[in-house]
Amino acid sequence: MSIAISSNLPEFKLMDQDGNVFDSKKEIGNSVAVIYFYPKNFTPGCTAEACSFRDAYEDFIAHDVMVIGISSDTESSHKKFAKRFKLPFTLLADEKKEVRKRFDVQGKLMGLLPGRETFVFNAKNKLVYKFDGMSSGPHITEALRIIKSLKDV
Repeated sequence: MSIAISSNLPEFKLMDQDGNVFDSKKEIGNSVAVIYFYPKNFTPGCTAEACSFRDAYEDFIAHDVMVIGISSDTESSHKKFAKRFKLPFTLLADEKKEVRKRFDVQGKLMGLLPGRETFVFNAKNKLVYKFDGMSSGPHITEALRIIKSLKDV
């Protein structure tokens, strides 16, 4: 079971695709954030998911939302992935899977595949929604639906 709704955003530091340290406490601050964990760069499902986040990126930006993708791939793999698919958001290298563990993202198929899970944090850094599913498509639509509902709260 992953972190509970209304939990605080776990603090973490990871390297981004440009070789910079990303400190969640400093970078996210008081912003709404979508953090999605995915199995691996350049695989069909993960590429589709990243490109869907890219295609909907203007919708996220219009709501002042940060989009952050995390996998256990290296910084250089993230850089190539972001460049090839023109990804405008941050990708973080969790090579030791420490942040994945902090968020308690479970593996699938008896642990053979890293899990795919999306978390939405409000501007107070509280978890307001999480979505777990190996199909990549619903992650984007669900995240946008929740973000739009935050404006009504």
